[in-house]
Amino acid sequence: MRLFSILQRSAALPDHSSRGDLLLNDFFDNHFYPYIALRKKRPQHDKLSYDRHVRGAIGNYKLKDIDNAVLDWWLRQHVDKDFQRSTINKHIFFVNRMLNIARHWRFIEDGGKDKVALKRLQVFELKQRFLTEAELAALLGACKRDQHPFLYLFVKLLALTGARKGEARFAKWRDIDIARREWTIPISKNGRARRILLSPAAIEVLHDVRLQAERLYLPVNSSDYVFINPKTRQHYDSFYAAFHKARARAGLPEVRIHDLRHSFASFLINKGATIYEVQKLLGHQHITITERYAHLLPSTLYHRLDVVSEAIAGNGI
Repeated sequence: MRLFSILQRSAALPDHSSRGDLLLNDFFDNHFYPYIALRKKRPQHDKLSYDRHVRGAIGNYKLKDIDNAVLDWWLRQHVDKDFQRSTINKHIFFVNRMLNIARHWRFIEDGGKDKVALKRLQVFELKQRFLTEAELAALLGACKRDQHPFLYLFVKLLALTGARKGEARFAKWRDIDIARREWTIPISKNGRARRILLSPAAIEVLHDVRLQAERLYLPVNSSDYVFINPKTRQHYDSFYAAFHKARARAGLPEVRIHDLRHSFASFLINKGATIYEVQKLLGHQHITITERYAHLLPSTLYHRLDVVSEAIAGNGI
């Protein structure tokens, strides 16, 4: 039924002479989105990406006015917002694909060698950073001393759940089921819904978030964001500035917010969790993604060898 309603919104094809006058937003809503809705299992993930990163920035340009200068400006906005290069490259791929379809349908000229497109950024392999228990305690202490009303609670929730920062920034109270100890992410990074299991400590953090919101006279209804910026009364765009000050005070200037997710996996594995269990708790769709943490396993594998040794010794062999 949802797919049918999407297809119903598909507009008639404009005359060739006027196709370039169509706004990029209109092209996406009435032509490109109905097209991918037929071909992708979860097209709403692309819509979410478009709405967040394209619609307000360059969506009101006419197709014929979108040139490399416009796209380069759009790209610089991503860099200024400190997106990871791998994330920026996903957005580049998405926009390039949309423009290629527009060329294929003759909404814009082919352009030949000078066709409008963005080149992907070179991605440098980032070293994974795993916090020790002492480092995490120092970081949380620095966050707690910061004047930011939610930094400490935000960072602690990520450390306790392994959630991505975007998942926490866009979380709403209706996504939290305290009774079942579950946090539902409606659309995760891979485009699918996923569950985050909540420990008693994570539930306590959420309780503290609610109390802090009430102290600041912020709404805590089911449709409201868990972390609301008191100034804008919307979700936070970023915790970047406050986190950078806190990590510097903790003597950890190289630590990124995403390293909390790496450290979550590290703590699990070094306490005996399997790669399969870590995969489920991190919400990875494929085990190959989780295997980046496999190098952490040897410290626990030696303990597993003792199981065999004890079995043999116990039988007097």
